[in-house]
Amino acid sequence: MTSTPAQPLALEARALGPDLARGFMLLFIALANSHYFLRGSSVLGGYPRDGSGLDAAVIWLIATFVDGRAFPMFGLLFGYGVAQIVRRQRERGPRAVRRLLWRRALVLVCVGFAHAVLLYVGDILSAYGMLLFVGAWIVGWRDRWLLTIALVFFVLGASPSGGSATISTDPPDASMLPPNVITMLTERPPVSGVVAFGGPLGFVGPFSLGLWAGRRRVLEQPESHRALLRATAVVGIGAAVLGAQPVALMLAGVVATPAPEVLRMIGPLHDATGLLGGLGYAAALCLIAARVQGSPRPRPRSVAAIAAAGQRSMTCYLSQSLVWALVFTPFLLDLSGTLTVATTAVLAALTWLGTVLTAAWMRRTGRRGPFETLIRQITYRPGPSR
Repeated sequence: MTSTPAQPLALEARALGPDLARGFMLLFIALANSHYFLRGSSVLGGYPRDGSGLDAAVIWLIATFVDGRAFPMFGLLFGYGVAQIVRRQRERGPRAVRRLLWRRALVLVCVGFAHAVLLYVGDILSAYGMLLFVGAWIVGWRDRWLLTIALVFFVLGASPSGGSATISTDPPDASMLPPNVITMLTERPPVSGVVAFGGPLGFVGPFSLGLWAGRRRVLEQPESHRALLRATAVVGIGAAVLGAQPVALMLAGVVATPAPEVLRMIGPLHDATGLLGGLGYAAALCLIAARVQGSPRPRPRSVAAIAAAGQRSMTCYLSQSLVWALVFTPFLLDLSGTLTVATTAVLAALTWLGTVLTAAWMRRTGRRGPFETLIRQITYRPGPSR
């Protein structure tokens, strides 16, 4: 008897909601990552403090709606996707499912490490991989334990501290902007290791919520969970916008930088409400997907293109880093001291648009993303005969 090999879900069978959410939020990932490359006479929260009025307005928008809001949503969707894999492979048994998840985790760690060293030291793929090595053990835990984990990490993240990136005064260092290849290859590996091992702490809560939601197929069947999604969208996005204001107004220069003890409170507030905002964005985009799917009209091309990017989110994410490396690396174009916050935001939006158009072309021609193909080939390799 030969065991049936594990297979990934076909693209045409995927739900629109999660893919639309991933594809759209890649825009926010681009906006969130790119401004950290900029240099200035002084830096706060990853933003130069000597910009124009237009820069200040863009800083307020990004700090309010983007920073600390996109990554929690991807953590949620990562856990949701793991729950989908576990559900489809349940008949193979817990041990086989864990091995499958560990293979997936190993690919994420290896690709993420190469990405961090060669392109962008702030890579999160390795952090997801390390999280999945541990997460493979908790996928079968009861709902109350998953929700308890999410609550505990939310409370810890909201506790006053000085570790929030939103209040950091550190300018981009040699690992972010290496002056030469030797520095790049020596400075980035230690930093990428810290991100890989420390980063999962920020994703445990969203990951656990994603597992819980994935079991109930909340994002795949929004019509059955419309009240929950509406409440999550309104409360989550509303809390994120309000909770961001102390930091956003400070970064934009509208209010003065407060005392250190106040900073240690408003930084975690910004981050904690960002988690709620990430949940709200996911809920809102899935409600939009439900409306599109329920309409008798053909699916708009823009929606199909953004969803195609979501289906190839790993490839699109890595493609963004190619642009950052080319534009900002000192031994390449070296524009980190030339571009402003506003022009960098335009660059981020155009980069995202380019990946969306490329993903739409891949969809029309029947191509998967190359990194999605790689991870599926290793994750779903045929099992042994028995």
